[in-house]
Formats: sequence, C-alpha cells, structure tokens
Amino acid sequence: MHAPLAERLRPHSIDEYIGQTHLVGVGSVLRRMIDSGNVTSFILWGPPGVGKTTLARIIANATESPFYTLSAVHSGVKEVREVMDRCKADATSMFSKGRPILFIDEIHRFNKAQQDSLLGAVESGIVTLIGATTENPSFEVIRPLLSRAQVYVLKPLEDDDLMTLLTRAITADVVLKKRKFRIDSTKALFRFAGGDARKLLNILDLIEQSAMPDEEIVIDDRTVTERLQENPLAYDKTGEMHYDIISAFIKSIRGSDPDAAIYWLARMIAGGEAPEFIARRLVILAAEDIGLANPNALLLANATFDVIHKIGWPEGRIPLAECVVYLATSPKSNSAYLSIDAALEKVNETGNLPVPLHLRNAPTKLMKELDYGKNYLYAHNYPGNFVRQQFLPDGLDGVTFWHPCSNPAEDRLKAVQESRWGKKY
Repeated sequence: MHAPLAERLRPHSIDEYIGQTHLVGVGSVLRRMIDSGNVTSFILWGPPGVGKTTLARIIANATESPFYTLSAVHSGVKEVREVMDRCKADATSMFSKGRPILFIDEIHRFNKAQQDSLLGAVESGIVTLIGATTENPSFEVIRPLLSRAQVYVLKPLEDDDLMTLLTRAITADVVLKKRKFRIDSTKALFRFAGGDARKLLNILDLIEQSAMPDEEIVIDDRTVTERLQENPLAYDKTGEMHYDIISAFIKSIRGSDPDAAIYWLARMIAGGEAPEFIARRLVILAAEDIGLANPNALLLANATFDVIHKIGWPEGRIPLAECVVYLATSPKSNSAYLSIDAALEKVNETGNLPVPLHLRNAPTKLMKELDYGKNYLYAHNYPGNFVRQQFLPDGLDGVTFWHPCSNPAEDRLKAVQESRWGKKY
C-alpha cells in the first residue's frame, strides 16, 4: 500500500521546494537563515497546500536541529509543557547541533493559555518556534508572541509552480513514473487545484487510481472535471476546500437561502473549521451585505463572535446557527459598503482637500484671527437639530456617496435626508 502522492513527493531540501521564491529564493530571508544556520522564531501565514509544514521540516533538516511538532487541534497545555521539557533537555545537551525547533500546525487554534505557555521558552531562546496558520495572525495570535516571531506570508502557487509540480510527479514519483501520461490541457486541473499543491497531487492521485493498469492517462479538462464530479470528496478528506466552502456559505446568506447557509455551516463544522473564523466572516457579512437594511444584524453577529470565544465547541454551533439563519432571512443592503468604496475612490482621485474653515477648531487666538470656526452653525440651536451648511471640502459640495437601497429601513432614512437636504438620494 503506497502512501498518498502528496506525501511521497514531499520535498526534503530547499532546492526541491516549489514556489514561495520571495521567501526561499537565492538571497531571500529564509534562505539566508538556512545558509547561516541562525533561525529565529517565525509564523508562516498562507492558504492550505502551499508548503508551510514542508518548509519547517526542511529548515530543521538543513540546520540539523531537533524537531518537535504539535497540532493545535489535539494538544493542550500539558502536551505543550511536556514538549518544552524535551526541548530544554536538547538545548542543554552537548550532542545537540542546533537549537530545538518546535513546529505548531494551526497555531491560530491555540487559546490564550496555550500561547502564553510558549512565551518563556521562546523569549529565553530555549526553542525556536515555527507556527503555521491559515488565519490572520493579527487576530488569532497573542500580541506578546507576535512581537517575538516574525510573520511571513506564503502565497498560492502560480500556474508555473503547479506545472513544475505536475511534471515532477509524473516523472519522478515511484508509482506515477511507471505509467504513461499525456497532458493535453491543464486549465481545469489548475483551476480545481486553486494554487494548492496538495490538492493538485490528490486530484492526480485520484485520476491515476481510476485508470486501468495499462491505460494511457490523459490529463485534459474533460477528464479532470468528470473524475471530480464522480468523486466530489476524494480530494477533500481534510477540509482542503476551505475557501470554496466559505465562499458558498457567504453567497448563500447573501442570497437569502437559510437552508443552504446552514448546510455549508454544517460542512465547515464537520470539517473542523475554527469557529472564530466563521464568526468573524459573519460580522463582515452583516456590515457588508445587510448593513442599514437591518442594523441589528451587525449587533447579533458581533455578539455571536463574543459568545464563540466564551463557550467554544460543541455548544458554539447553536449561536452560530441562530446568527446564520437570522442573517440569511434578513433584508439585504450593501449601500454602506458601496459608499465607503466610492468615497475612498474620490479621496484617491482628489487627494488631501483642505477642511473648510468653518469646520475647523479654533483653540488659539491666532486660529480665530484666521477665521477658523467662523460662521459654523451649531445644529442643536435649530429646529429638529438640523441646519443646512457645507460639510464637504470645496469642489465636492453636493457630491453623493451614499445611495440607499430599496428596503423599509433605508426608505425611511432616504425620506428624512431628502427633506433635510432637498436633493435626491
């Protein structure tokens, strides 16, 4: 029984590594670390299947350092401390050639207590920490740890990288090199792979295994699509369709389909997705896609994000489901989202236009003499707490950025604004 193709082709040296030339190319930061043998703590942030774990192992091999791994999914504080004790023993051993490297996969899933337990060893130099995450470390990694570990961003593999990987697989792999391949088109293969090396190799593995022993294996768009339609989960055993599923999830809520939204939520939960990731996307969606049509949506989404941090799994699935159904069935509006993008575009176009004098503060005598704040009208001194005056810079007065969508809440806002400003929204 052969190991999966992705495992058989895992590179063992930096020269075999494909992609991420901005980090491992000649003269790049990680290449210099490897060549000098002086490896500092860092976190690798990037999508699945771009070589985070492989890169950590290559660095450990190249520097001949003791290498320990922890999975944030299966390890608690107890396991972290046990590994730290072994690292301390290695660090003081006369037989150890390099400082121990501790690799933590999915470090974003470590809670604050687990991350705190790493600080002492990292700060004292007992261990070099290499973390891997698919989530933004700014949100998921505690600040003291971030200050001690540089963050390096890994990118999805380019088509040229995927082509190099495909060629290596069919010419160098112990199993595939015995088969006859014909490559007619790689468009569908690369599209389904989505910059993910592991996904590409799993698809290739699937195609090879579904072919007869003496059959020529044709790689073309039709074959790839047919094989994946016949085996929709064959290349997704560990939740590698992370970005596809979150996209379907968001679009189902935006499209007001609570049943589809709950289904995709269940897929993410069953696949081991981090609840914080799901909750954070709901907060963004509440502001972007529901917005002023129902401002309570943002309040509920934010409350869900807070609750998830307090209760975790498995109970966290319940407030997540409540929030998902509420957002999916809520009226939709993207007017706030479009308004800020339109304003940013105008700012980029017009630059730093001066603030009108009447809107400026005048805390000093000189500023008053320069007419700062002169003729400003204090809204609360007028009926209805409103009075017309210019608030935009000269040259932009009268420009409209907010265009309300048609829904009961924004219809009311629109009517009020038109009565105030005498212009159409």
